[in-house]
Amino acid sequence: MRIPYEKMLAEFERVLSKYGFSASRAHDAAEIFAQNSLAGVYSHGLNRFPVAVDYLKKGEIDPAAEATCVSSFGAMERWDGHRGFGPLNAKKAMERAVELAKKNGIGLVALGNNNHWMRGGTYGWQAADAGCIGICWSNTCPNMAAWGAKDNHIGNNPLIMSVPRSNGQHIMVDCALSQFSYGKLETTRLAGKKLPVVGGYDEEGNLTDDPAAIERTRRMIPIGYWKGSGLSILLDLIATVLTDANSVAKIGTFGDEIGLTQIMIAIDPSKFQDSTVTDAIIDAIVEDVKDSEPAAEGSEIRCPGEGEYRIRQDNLEHGIPVAEEKWNEVLSM
Repeated sequence: MRIPYEKMLAEFERVLSKYGFSASRAHDAAEIFAQNSLAGVYSHGLNRFPVAVDYLKKGEIDPAAEATCVSSFGAMERWDGHRGFGPLNAKKAMERAVELAKKNGIGLVALGNNNHWMRGGTYGWQAADAGCIGICWSNTCPNMAAWGAKDNHIGNNPLIMSVPRSNGQHIMVDCALSQFSYGKLETTRLAGKKLPVVGGYDEEGNLTDDPAAIERTRRMIPIGYWKGSGLSILLDLIATVLTDANSVAKIGTFGDEIGLTQIMIAIDPSKFQDSTVTDAIIDAIVEDVKDSEPAAEGSEIRCPGEGEYRIRQDNLEHGIPVAEEKWNEVLSM
């Protein structure tokens, strides 16, 4: 089942308008969800929309609250999200990081007390669209075990890095620090598929590619095993130090995944060189990577972010694939 982008956007906007969003903020918030699905990140588009609405019903998201700066020092600032709508606060924070980068060469906004930002790649892409290198991450609730542990004390804290190209075909990595995000587990399960590689443990403690089994145990494996575990801990430490806000451990006491801590960094390469030089550097590296010999005959070597263009164009032309039960849930709201 496929739904036109404009129809999906209109339904999201209709629902959000019923839960305290002004007309302009309802549109901007709906656009983020719809754009995520358009880009093929269904786990943080349509599939995550009912969760956000549930948080609105509970009063855990203040639809009118906007992030504000509480402290600044040169190229870096500390902001409070006031438990507002996560994506709009995160977008505003990255916008400010870009402004600081245009002035200073680099800008950092440490955003505390925010809510889930949905797809972190939204803000990496935002920085790249402004001609900046983007680096951002968020912490989460405790939803992954540290390496060697059985119970969850660390987060699958998503990390995003983007590099701008003047033609808009940016290079970007957007990844959770678990082998698969919980959103990916849900998307795969709803599609009736198995994971391409093992992603966590089942009830017997065995590694499995069954997304439903991993959702039940909530025992996901970190990317790179102990390396991903260490990176998760350091991202949480840095974010909490810079914001003096909520760590993964503290978020775990809230019941739901709210009050998150996020870091937005923008770097302006034009302070060093013209965009044509940056483009030439990127093109040379991309061409070299794509010149690799494929391990499987007929397969394609791609750089991160390239597949999104194809998915976006296909979804614009043919409609966005949806899980029917999720779409019907939105229609009934």
